[in-house]
Amino acid sequence: MTIREAAAGIEGDIRELRHAIHREPEVGLDLPGTQRKVLEALDGLPLEITTGERLTSVTAVLRGGGPGGGGPGGGGPEGPTVLLRGDMDALPVRERTGLEYESRTDGAMHACGHDLHTAMLAGTARILSERRDELGGNVIFMFQPGEEGLGGARYMLDEGVLEAASPATRATPTAAYALHVFSDIAHGQFETRPGPILASSDSIDVTVKGRGGHASVPHRGADPVPAICEIVTALQTMVTRRFDVFDPVVLTVGSLHAGTARNVIPDQATFEGTARSFSEEARGRIEEESLRIVRDIARAHGLEADARFERRYPVTVNDAAEAAFATATARDLFGEGRAATRPYPMTGGEDFSYVLQRVPGAFVFLGACPPGTAPDGAPSNHSARAVFDDGVLADGAALYAELALRRLARP
Repeated sequence: MTIREAAAGIEGDIRELRHAIHREPEVGLDLPGTQRKVLEALDGLPLEITTGERLTSVTAVLRGGGPGGGGPGGGGPEGPTVLLRGDMDALPVRERTGLEYESRTDGAMHACGHDLHTAMLAGTARILSERRDELGGNVIFMFQPGEEGLGGARYMLDEGVLEAASPATRATPTAAYALHVFSDIAHGQFETRPGPILASSDSIDVTVKGRGGHASVPHRGADPVPAICEIVTALQTMVTRRFDVFDPVVLTVGSLHAGTARNVIPDQATFEGTARSFSEEARGRIEEESLRIVRDIARAHGLEADARFERRYPVTVNDAAEAAFATATARDLFGEGRAATRPYPMTGGEDFSYVLQRVPGAFVFLGACPPGTAPDGAPSNHSARAVFDDGVLADGAALYAELALRRLARP
């Protein structure tokens, strides 16, 4: 039986798990219901399972029975290891899809496809458990909460997920891979690229301090509103005039607040923004330049500003060799037309970036646009109407499994 046939044979179970997770989404680092569903799906498999202390993660180690594996007939627990990641958390979004398995949790939804990632990875664990004798090493299955802005991967790194297969020597995996579905990529299409594939994701928070008063006599107060408006505009000009278009950055102010009434000058004005970049040089410059602009413009208005730039997710950088290997594996498994090298990265952020800082690997996109829907017209990830097609579940599980088998077979 081929890997694709094995995946097709359990497709119904993978779909059922995905729907169960989708109906009961959980947000953040504490996902007890989702963790329980994963543990039930893995029950009975020859895995060494541990759960997180600071978050409801699941780490499962499969020791292969082939040369280098730690299972029966293998070469021991210190053999080569591949890590496969699936994130489990949902978003604080009220679902509006009308699906039969629509979210039953008020104000929470799997709008980014993490339910598919989790179900695919659980399916992969089943496939590879039945092929232990073919595994020339060990596989770590990393089921991770808190990807959506909370850095769950970093917590799991701190708790030893990379060393889970080799606790004695604390050896880290040879390679690491993660899949991510997108509703606006053609159905069944695999895409990745060498180098940066996703941007860093950082935050900027600003408070301009003024002196409140009556709107009819602004000269008696110190109005923070014109100053903060000028700051927002200047930051956009900074992006277009201070940065190389071939090393781009994006800065968006998504929340701005000031005042309580039309005839009252407020004491302060605030905004929250996000900054994205694709290199550490650009990341450092956007931090330095944005903070300088905020403080200088406030000072020019005779005001003070508190500005904080917080580095969150680093740039997600694929190892060139591992990205090429993932593309070649997908093409061999599904055909030449099903895998492509992306010409440019996306500006979204990912905490799998922390894993790729320590282990060479690849982050791979998988198109899950429903059949009959044009990708450019489909509601995108994070939309309350985002729909991801179940038809990609078996293919995602098959690629995960094939990547592990092939990578562990290499010297």
